[in-house]
Amino acid sequence: MWESDSESLGGREYGNGVLSSTKHGVKTDGFELRGQSWYVTTDIPSDLLVHVGDFDFHLHKYTLLSRSGKMNRLIYESRQDVHKITLDDLPGGPEAFELAAKFCYGIAVDLTAANISGLRCAAEYLEMTEDLEEGNLIFKTEAFLSYVVLSSWRDSILVLKSCEKLSPWAENLQIVRRCSESIAWKACANPKGIRWAYTGRPLTVSSPKWNEMKNTSPSRNQPVPPDWWFEDVSILRIDHFVRVITAIKVKGMRLELIGAAIMHYATKWLPGLIKEGSVLGDEMSCSSNSTGSGSSSWKGGLHMIVAATKDDPPTVQAKDQRMIIESLISIIPPQKDSVSCSFLLRLLRMASMLKVAPALVTELEKRVGMQFEQATLADLLIPSYNKGETMYDVDLVQRLLEHFLVQEQTESSSPSSQSCSDKHMYEGTPRGSNTNAKMRVARLVDSYLTEVSRDRNLSLTKFQVLAEALPESARACDDGLYRAIDSYLKAHPTLTEHERKRLCRVMDCQKLSIDACMHAAQNERLPLRVVVQVLFSEQVKTSNALANSSLKDAGETLYQPMIPNRKTLLEATPQSFQEGWAAAKKDINTLKFELESVKAKYLELQNDMESLQRQFDKMSKPKQTSAWSSGWKKLSKLTKMTTMENQDNIGSQLPVVAEQNRKTPRRWRNSIS
Repeated sequence: MWESDSESLGGREYGNGVLSSTKHGVKTDGFELRGQSWYVTTDIPSDLLVHVGDFDFHLHKYTLLSRSGKMNRLIYESRQDVHKITLDDLPGGPEAFELAAKFCYGIAVDLTAANISGLRCAAEYLEMTEDLEEGNLIFKTEAFLSYVVLSSWRDSILVLKSCEKLSPWAENLQIVRRCSESIAWKACANPKGIRWAYTGRPLTVSSPKWNEMKNTSPSRNQPVPPDWWFEDVSILRIDHFVRVITAIKVKGMRLELIGAAIMHYATKWLPGLIKEGSVLGDEMSCSSNSTGSGSSSWKGGLHMIVAATKDDPPTVQAKDQRMIIESLISIIPPQKDSVSCSFLLRLLRMASMLKVAPALVTELEKRVGMQFEQATLADLLIPSYNKGETMYDVDLVQRLLEHFLVQEQTESSSPSSQSCSDKHMYEGTPRGSNTNAKMRVARLVDSYLTEVSRDRNLSLTKFQVLAEALPESARACDDGLYRAIDSYLKAHPTLTEHERKRLCRVMDCQKLSIDACMHAAQNERLPLRVVVQVLFSEQVKTSNALANSSLKDAGETLYQPMIPNRKTLLEATPQSFQEGWAAAKKDINTLKFELESVKAKYLELQNDMESLQRQFDKMSKPKQTSAWSSGWKKLSKLTKMTTMENQDNIGSQLPVVAEQNRKTPRRWRNSIS
């Protein structure tokens, strides 16, 4: 609380266009409000009417002239006797002018965080400088801002909030910048050393004048969470929030906390971000519901925001929401995992719906691609807001997948790029395994294809391009891709045979499981050639499984003598495991029996084939001996002659052995087969 001396004008002197005056008293008991008019309770009649907004102030000229340079010019630079002045553009409105007028009359004025910004701007507007009177209103409001407001967390928040209606005066007077830096400095402080109040109490309560924080600091024994400042900062308008976050980044706060603060702000100001299919409300009441103060619609934009051209002017609410999204995209830390992938995808959904600037949408898509393996199917099902196209935005998912593959390629080619601190490059924690990330993305894409394949407007080309975007090594099993293909065939029964073959070409039959093979073998929607490939793959897998089972049984037979007591081992085995093993052995025996049946049928078919071949050979003309068969016969004869010569040589050298050979002649084969 400050009280100014009672002053009046006893004479007038002009110097540099500014009226200087000597002190003279005008006694008053205060101001009185009658309807929409303010009156000074004094015996001296008023000689000046000042109109500000919807209110009239009946004042005295000389009292205002002693403090306000603007009043000097308006009154004494006019050629006519002025009795009425209109100040519609005065910052702070009637409330700020009322306090300034009381200060001129020497009435006690309470300076609080709620009125200081408006009063400081009004003092600047009225030119209440030190040139007119020492200790004028500009000096005292500036001192209160510097020594009281900026040293308080709650007052800095409140003053910055009150600056929303004072643009551009608050910006030009550096009030916004100083409050933003004060908030950033306190937010980056060590939570263990915080002794000021935050969040819990209503922020609209006026703070103490000069003494503060006597009984409002948190308990020393109560730990302060690292996100203690989120709720307080989230009441700010988006342009002021951007200023605070930018200042916090400069102070060096952890990127995870900055990202969490951005997500907290987005969920508070963008209700559609957390509710599926929510519609934009008539007014942005999300902030007012949580803070107790209404949030008025505001005009003007941010200097760093790229505005998109729109054909139709959007509603005020949609414009505000679009500006919030554009601003949040511009301040999200570029490092990976600073915000969740789910948040980025939901922000991307709203950006597509509200027609955000294409440059910012592309930037957001790249951010999603950096951590695409963390996405979920529900977040990927983004509706297509273009008329006449598919239900879901498949092209968007295709672009996200391309950004992911580019990022993977960049990481694999230059692993050291993750440690680079260049602000223009995306950074983040390196993936544990690129292969695992690709496999997770492959499963996600297969699930997405299964979901969108039910759309009759989805073209075969889009389905095929998205399915083939990932490399073959990304899928260890093609069961998910088979389900997507089967679902697409169900939803598009009019496909031609060529189109069905083209669709099934994206699937590798050898990567299907036994269950998928059994289902595909009975699937009438698949082309016949694909069914044959599936049957062959199933037979190969069954043979491999039986071979592995036989090797396992042989290994168990060799290992059994090493077991001291089989009965003891079985007793120590849980009953459920014994039952499961018995069922497994039963299934193995069944598979063995089926395999034997298949082998028997195969041999029978082979015999029939041979008999048919013989009949065909009899009916056909005798074939000439080919060079290949004659070569084999010559080789057989040559081998026989060489063997007999060797026998004679051995017989001459070893007669005893030759005698035994003559007694028991050896039988030689005449052909090599």
